[in-house]
Amino acid sequence: MLRFGILSTAKIGRDAVVPALLDAENCVVSAVASRDIAKARAFADRFGVPHAFGSYDEMLASDTIDAVYIPLPTSQHVEWSIKAAEAGKHVLCEKPIALKASEIERLIAARDDNGVLISEAFMVTYAPVWHKVRDLLKEGAIGDLKHVQGAFSYFNRDPDNMRNIPELGGGALPDIGVYPTIATRFATGLEPLRVQATVARDPDFGTDIYASVKAAFETFEMSFYISTQMAGRQLMVFHGTEGTIEVKSPFNADRWGAEEIELTNQKHNVSQIFRFPDSRQYRRQAEAFAKAAMGEAAEIVTLENSLLNQRFIDAIYRAGETDGWETV
Repeated sequence: MLRFGILSTAKIGRDAVVPALLDAENCVVSAVASRDIAKARAFADRFGVPHAFGSYDEMLASDTIDAVYIPLPTSQHVEWSIKAAEAGKHVLCEKPIALKASEIERLIAARDDNGVLISEAFMVTYAPVWHKVRDLLKEGAIGDLKHVQGAFSYFNRDPDNMRNIPELGGGALPDIGVYPTIATRFATGLEPLRVQATVARDPDFGTDIYASVKAAFETFEMSFYISTQMAGRQLMVFHGTEGTIEVKSPFNADRWGAEEIELTNQKHNVSQIFRFPDSRQYRRQAEAFAKAAMGEAAEIVTLENSLLNQRFIDAIYRAGETDGWETV
């Protein structure tokens, strides 16, 4: 069993990841840390966690854990991932693990220097939905892939929410722009070559709140938009010469809606529905990470993968400042 320490009592951990860790076959939650010891103890009591710490450093120094899960504000991800690595702990860190590709290069160095595992928590890459999309594309179910279309949006203008605070790493691209990019790269196994983009920022917050992106891959094009100030929407469509694949609930497979893929033929008169009623993508993520950390074979999100995804995001930001193409 891989013994996890939870570094902060953030909502994503409470609601999704910690329950998944407790449900996983090869994980146990041994400790939680908060800068407020009362919050740490309340969290520990809620989930039956044996150890509560009033500081992050104290938990990292403890021999009660082998790994940490980090759901801190984005601006603190790199700092605490490196500190955890230097303490000899494996790291599962919430996305985005960093805000610039150069920061991920620092994480790779910390991983290698300390002989630990560091992985970005892209739960979608563990979801059966996306493994099926990848398989269908590999099988040629829609012929030659020509275009990928995506959308991800929600509405949030809360000034106290970290997603609207630049100093905490807020912004639409770090929060949700990373999903169409990682999902497309995962499903196709290909990398973008160049991008064009329009990026808009909130006049009060200063964070990016909208992006419309066109990306050129070697054999297909991709277009997607994201927003933190539009009505909620999630969609991914893969369009080929012989058919289409529509992912009905691409990113929040356990909360947004039907966990389905619709495969439609070229004439649009025959379709197949693939349903995934129990994806448990957070549990699958935890179990794969634990296997890899304990030296077993498992497909996880490597830092090298994260680096490529962040270079995509970095290029979108650059493209938003110009009228032309930016190389990824």
